[in-house]
Amino acid sequence: MGIYFKGHIKTSLIDYPQKISTVLFAAGCNFRCDYCHNAPLLDKNESDIKEEELLDFLKKRKKYLDAICLSGGEITLYKELPEFIRKVKEMGYLVKIDTNGTNPFLLRQLICESIVDYVAMDIKAPFDKYEDIVNSTVNINIIKESIKMIIDSGIDYEFRTTVCKELLDIDDIMSIAKEIKGAKRYCIQNFKDRETVLIGKGKLTPYEAELLLKIKQDLSGYFGELIIRNI
Repeated sequence: MGIYFKGHIKTSLIDYPQKISTVLFAAGCNFRCDYCHNAPLLDKNESDIKEEELLDFLKKRKKYLDAICLSGGEITLYKELPEFIRKVKEMGYLVKIDTNGTNPFLLRQLICESIVDYVAMDIKAPFDKYEDIVNSTVNINIIKESIKMIIDSGIDYEFRTTVCKELLDIDDIMSIAKEIKGAKRYCIQNFKDRETVLIGKGKLTPYEAELLLKIKQDLSGYFGELIIRNI
């Protein structure tokens, strides 16, 4: 079957920290978060971009790019992921994956084979509110397993949470931070409204910059690095 690639940002200066990357988006996700801005990617269907075309692109652009970011959807739904990454690594690229942490088994394989260089894991909510936010059944022990594995892996990583007023309040944000206190890097991403939001445009509200900066101040010392995005 292969990976159903549905989107491609040819050059990005922000998706892989301090590197020039290209970003691939795969179709299919096991969550249905109201704020998701990639709603068109949630269901698997035919691939829009052939793997051969992508590999050819990567070969031609090697001297201009440092890394490839694999996102979605949820990229770890594909058992073919390790095979694709191996091909990319053979070209000399750094590899970053974006994941919701629901497949620690595949994540462990990537880490043990040393074929992933950076993992960005979304932590959607406090553990007791997870299913309310992702609108899916969740085994929280699997989420916790992925978090611990990433922290202990020795590779570069970040945890991140998208926040909007209707879904996560300040106590929720503080609760998440306490669960991962001591992590290398935590990113609080302010919601950005757009036409492709799953629940529809105009339904959710971002936080005021001043309030998120106050939260950052309150969390001083919790993490190696705390980043507030989209303010």
